[in-house]
Formats: sequence, structure tokens, C-alpha cells
Amino acid sequence: MSRVTARRRMRRISPNGIVERPDSLAVEEPLEIRLDGQSLTVTMRTPGSDIELVHGFLLGEGVIHTAEDVVSARYCAGTDEDGHNTYNVLDIHLRTPTPVHARNFLTTSACGLCGKTALDEVRTRTRYPLPTSSITLDSDALAVLPDRLRTRQTVFDATGGLHAAGLFTTDGTALAVREDIGRHNAVDKVLGWALLQNRIPAHDLILIVSGRASFELVQKAVMAGIPMLGAVSAPSSLAVDLATESGLTLVGFLRGDTMNIYTRPDRLTITDEVAAY
Repeated sequence: MSRVTARRRMRRISPNGIVERPDSLAVEEPLEIRLDGQSLTVTMRTPGSDIELVHGFLLGEGVIHTAEDVVSARYCAGTDEDGHNTYNVLDIHLRTPTPVHARNFLTTSACGLCGKTALDEVRTRTRYPLPTSSITLDSDALAVLPDRLRTRQTVFDATGGLHAAGLFTTDGTALAVREDIGRHNAVDKVLGWALLQNRIPAHDLILIVSGRASFELVQKAVMAGIPMLGAVSAPSSLAVDLATESGLTLVGFLRGDTMNIYTRPDRLTITDEVAAY
């Protein structure tokens, strides 16, 4: 956990007085992503699972669709003031070269453009449209997944400062859980894991996130062929619009025994006790 957390001194004020001591913080460092030697983008992330992060990011942007689309991924030279490699530059060699200057990122195209344009971008780029009929899940089974995600957030326990994303099967098995300072990075990491494990399209999996559900997170789920996204907090209006347009089941405020189902409720079966109520 040496690169994932860092110690900094702080002064804590409480009703019991003032105490000065070191505190554990989540590390945030830039990761430059290059395609065939050309700089593509820079994302601020928590170090760790960088290969998965980049695979997930490129999948979500429609640059790649399978693990075989990537020939190699290697860290480039980049040193700190002590001459140590920072491992903050990752170069991806694609089987089919893609000109960097021609890329129009879905994540940035949603900014400053109308919602309809953003929705059209995702619909036309995804290779894995969601099937009309796929998984079904009992609402009680879905309700326990945030707690299972939380028990695997080891760095959050130490710092209190990271988001998490997890991929689960319909029987509640956690296949992959990743943490990051950025919620989108955490999702990219689990999607990259799925891609590298040949689990894309993930028509049989559920994505759970520890925070809110933005347009960007729904976009990533749709691009990976994931039929259900559950979020502990609220979705945005555009996230609901994209979920509706794409046929994704979007659940928000997934806390304890309550949840809000915004789209495609047919994939969830309600227990008899709740239905009777």
C-alpha cells in the first residue's frame, strides 16, 4: 500500500482537545496515457491496476473492444527528483493504430453539448447493445451488494478518501472490486479486469458503485454490455436518459433495504413482503 497511501501530519480538533499526528491519505498522481507513443490524455488516479484502468478507459471510449486489440502496454521512462521511475506514463500499442488527433472522447463530448448528442454518441459507438432479455435478480439480492462492496474497500478503511466499483454475479459473488480517487477510474479498473478476463460483453454481470451514478458511469456500463448498474447515491438526469435509451437497469439510493429503480424494473423481482406492502 506504499504508493496507494501517504502519511501527512495534521492537527485534529475535537471536544477532547487538539492532537497533532500523522494521517493516512489516498495518493493522487497523474497517469499519462499514450497510444503508440502519442499522448492521448492525462487522468488523475490512485496508483495501482493501471493496466486495467487503461483497458477499461479505452473500452469505454470505443477505441478497443477486446483484449486482443492491445498488443502491449508498458510504462515509459519518467523519474522523480530522486531519479526513481514514477510509473506515471503508460504507452499502449494497438493492433490497429488509431490517430490520436482524430479521437473525440465520449467523456468530453458530453460536456457543452446537448443531451441528445451525448446519447447518440454512445448508441452509435457501442459494439455490445444490451439484450432485451438478460439477467433477472431478486431485489433483496441486489440490496446486499453495496455492503459486500464496502467490506472490500481496504484503502478506504485506511484513508476514508476513495471511491469503489465492483462487478458481481447474480448470486452475489464479487468478481472484481477496485478503489480509486476518481469514481470513473474505479469503474475503468473493473471494466479493464473484465476485458482482460474475456468477460466482455458482460451481459451477465452487475456493476455496483459507491457514490452517485453520472452519465459517464452509465456510458461505461453500456459500452461494456452491462445490463444493471446500482449506485449508493443519486443518478443524474442525463444518466437516467441514457439508461432509458440503452435499456440498462439503473438503481439509485441503494442503501440498506431501500432503493429507487429508475429504468427497466423488469430485471428485478420484488419480494412478496414488499410487494404486499
